[in-house]
Amino acid sequence: MGEQAEDSGRSGDQVNLTINGKSISAPSSLSVIQALWHTGYPRVKSVGCLEGVCGSCRVMVRRVDSREVTTELGCQVLIEEGMQVNFLLFPTPTHHRYQLEEINSSWEVQGKFHKFFPEAEMCRHCGGCNQTCPKGISVELGVELASKGRFEEAGALFIECVLCNLCQTACPESIAPNHVGLFSRRVSAYFHIRPSNLINRLEKLRKGELEIIK
Repeated sequence: MGEQAEDSGRSGDQVNLTINGKSISAPSSLSVIQALWHTGYPRVKSVGCLEGVCGSCRVMVRRVDSREVTTELGCQVLIEEGMQVNFLLFPTPTHHRYQLEEINSSWEVQGKFHKFFPEAEMCRHCGGCNQTCPKGISVELGVELASKGRFEEAGALFIECVLCNLCQTACPESIAPNHVGLFSRRVSAYFHIRPSNLINRLEKLRKGELEIIK
């Protein structure tokens, strides 16, 4: 806390902005959260690690002379003149519950994935998850790769995911892309995933979409 207080006193060009509708003035070297502390707001809801890791400080940002509204992390974005910031306070949607022990072997991973995340195949490719991700992750592609059984590739895409749930909130099909990414990383580490093309064929056999010619 002492270090944060010291950071909050850093110098920089003074800028004026609004945070949650409150007009404040603070040095441009400060983040959104530091600017709040600098101007006398000692406590802010949805503040966590302050390192861009926990994903708690989700904010909507609109910059001057721009109609675009972006979603970012309040501890990571520096304040700018005329910026409008609003903290996003919404309940964390219930995430999917599963145990890796429910999967007997890597042969079953793809089938179990579609059981745990049945909505993953309903992706509309609207790009909303990509737009909301404050880490710039290709979220939509990650979901697509996981749906095809390419869990190692999907997991690698989500390596910087902080589970802020913004992608989940933006999805019209209620897909939980961040948890798809977490699942992909967990199964890749837990199992030695077998070739995805082979698993895909086995999955098609299980669904009756592929016929064995004797």
